[in-house]
Amino acid sequence: MHELMDNLSLMVLVTGAILVLTMFMRQALSKTLVPPLVGYLLLGFALRLMQEHGGLLPQGHGALFSFLGKVGLVTLLFRVGLESKLSGLIEQFRSAGIISIVNIAGCATGGFLVSHHLLGLSWIPSLVVAVAFTATSVGVSIQVWEQCGALKTRQGNLLLDLAEFDDICAVVLMALLFTLLPALHDGASHGHILMNAGITAGWFAIKFSAFVVFCVCFSKYLEPRVSKFLRSFEPDEGYMLSITGLGFIIASLAGLLGFSLAIGAFFAGLLFSRDPEAVKDEAPFLPIYDFFSPFFFINIGLEIDPAVLGVSVQLGLVLLAAAVILKVLTAGGPAWALRDLPTGALLGASMVPRAEITMVVMERGMRLGEWAVSEELFSAMVIVCAATCLLSPVVIHSMLNGRFRPQDSDTG
Repeated sequence: MHELMDNLSLMVLVTGAILVLTMFMRQALSKTLVPPLVGYLLLGFALRLMQEHGGLLPQGHGALFSFLGKVGLVTLLFRVGLESKLSGLIEQFRSAGIISIVNIAGCATGGFLVSHHLLGLSWIPSLVVAVAFTATSVGVSIQVWEQCGALKTRQGNLLLDLAEFDDICAVVLMALLFTLLPALHDGASHGHILMNAGITAGWFAIKFSAFVVFCVCFSKYLEPRVSKFLRSFEPDEGYMLSITGLGFIIASLAGLLGFSLAIGAFFAGLLFSRDPEAVKDEAPFLPIYDFFSPFFFINIGLEIDPAVLGVSVQLGLVLLAAAVILKVLTAGGPAWALRDLPTGALLGASMVPRAEITMVVMERGMRLGEWAVSEELFSAMVIVCAATCLLSPVVIHSMLNGRFRPQDSDTG
């Protein structure tokens, strides 16, 4: 019993120390162009090195970080959904639809071809990379646009619209991918790929349609009543905390249906994104977000095996080049053709960063086994995410303070 209490005390000590470190890290990096998530990844990898060379982490730390990482994942995707504007999606499609379609299709196709034909990966890992390539971590770019006072422009609005489409499409593709992958793998073993994939895709369509209908009905008919009741019952900070609790419940329902917590959390955020009061009153949610979200990236860093870094760096450099080129061409190219060169250049560079959703895709793939995502491929994509989040802000900052700076201030 005494040994158990000592181990528990050590886990609480480590958790508290990490929280303090992430707070200082966030404050220090906020004064630079380096996104905090890069620091969190490095912190997780440092903890992995400490454990392998000194065994300094307490027994059972893996389960602890895994749980905190999953809660961090829910808070991350819940906030992404909450800050989306689902009600204006059709209107946004008029301005961003063509660019978004070319961007998503081009990144997915290019990611598959590079992985399968250039790197020689089998087709299932190549599919995972293809879906991971479609996502964009626009929060990294937006911070730079805000610092430069350029977000409230036509180009800034277009960037937000494109990123929103990217997030929604990437989440839907992720849901479909991880529904199909086990069936595809099993079908490949028994020679029934098309049949297994067809049956599984049919069940996915039924379940996903039912879940979307539930979300639409909840958002249209129940959300206003629920929000009104909670606001009258808990007029202060408790209102947003209750909304967060409901988001966690909806995320768990999606997980039980086989869509994963991440997808459920994203749609839960979308449900309440139509309520401007929920977004405006987001401040009480921020401490929860700041507490848990770093653990998702720390846990990713813990998953990196130092023994495979040599191979991972080689894979990562090729994937990094592909990730940058594909986004610049498929997002910047159409924007240049439809608008002008400055818009194309800015949007292409701003859509390059990959982070949350990309790492969710890779993490889920690694959980399935080596046949889906190997440790080398997982670590290579961590390198891609870290590099794009480090390099893009520097490039964007230079462009926005140079000849590519938007001249209008249209917020329409």
